[in-house]
Amino acid sequence: MAQVTSGIHAILSHPFVYSAFQTLMGAHQARTRFARDFIKSTPGMKILDIGCGPADILNYIPSTDYYGFDISESYIAQARHRYGNRGIFYCQYLAEIDLEALPAFDIVLALGLIHHLDDAQAINVIQLAFKALKPGGRLLTIDPCLDSSQNPIARFLIQHDRGQNVRDKAGYDSIASQVFDLRRLEVRHQAWIPYTHCFMECTKTA
Repeated sequence: MAQVTSGIHAILSHPFVYSAFQTLMGAHQARTRFARDFIKSTPGMKILDIGCGPADILNYIPSTDYYGFDISESYIAQARHRYGNRGIFYCQYLAEIDLEALPAFDIVLALGLIHHLDDAQAINVIQLAFKALKPGGRLLTIDPCLDSSQNPIARFLIQHDRGQNVRDKAGYDSIASQVFDLRRLEVRHQAWIPYTHCFMECTKTA
């Protein structure tokens, strides 16, 4: 996984600091829109979250059968402390063999994950998501995005992100197209603090 974890970026490994920084950067507004326009969850829906972090997305979705995977012990500890009665959390990489013990999912989330992965790693995660989904299920992602029309401040912040594989819209679509035929991508610009996200929805058609 390609990311910067030294210097100022190291403090983001602490779950409280990470969540606070995300809030400062406008994550509340982005997650609210994402939950409303993309997740559109209903009670009882089965959701798999790959790279769930401290599972802050649970603040934005109703009661669901939620399964979160992350390799950070501190993030998973925070998720269990805050949301232990709302999900099942695993401190490990998600592997294909793990899917045998899990249900088929309506939604797979990979929020802020893909831009930390090179193309081969990203395609592997997307393939895992495809296998985890039931027919008609959806993979949903959010990642920082480079765009020719974005605010220069947004571009500067994104170029200094911990993730070393930030792509433009075409770049994210290119890797998703290796696995999913039906895709929807939207680039959204946040006014303050200036930032740009790519929201992606991939649907399993068979």
